[in-house]
Amino acid sequence: MTRDFNGPFVHGADRLEHSAKQQADSADRRTELAADRTVMAAERTYAAWVRTGLAALAAGIGARALLENIVPGWLAGATATVLILFSGFCFVAAVWREMIPIAPPRPDTQRLPAWLLISVNGFLAIAVLAALVGIWLQ
Repeated sequence: MTRDFNGPFVHGADRLEHSAKQQADSADRRTELAADRTVMAAERTYAAWVRTGLAALAAGIGARALLENIVPGWLAGATATVLILFSGFCFVAAVWREMIPIAPPRPDTQRLPAWLLISVNGFLAIAVLAALVGIWLQ
């Protein structure tokens, strides 16, 4: 009976190669999952910009109504204008931040479609303009 002394080393090398491949696959998967987390974080940031813009829009309209008989009309209008303009900035910044391209690797998670972002925030921008016209023509 002859023993092959290279046998255990060959099997060990195969196991090492298999382990290295699993680690590489695992690292690739972790990278893909990180890209997915980046997409989801961008969506949360978009939502935060829109929330802030809506709050500023409501605050601007409310400031005009609440300050009307307390301070001079021009000051109430100016305060409302600043808040409403800030809301418009938030709506534009939300789209701008969401449209930044993501570097490779490509995530599995789909991003929000550009047409949806632009149409929703375009409508909000029209609401900002309507609010500005409304507070100055009142």
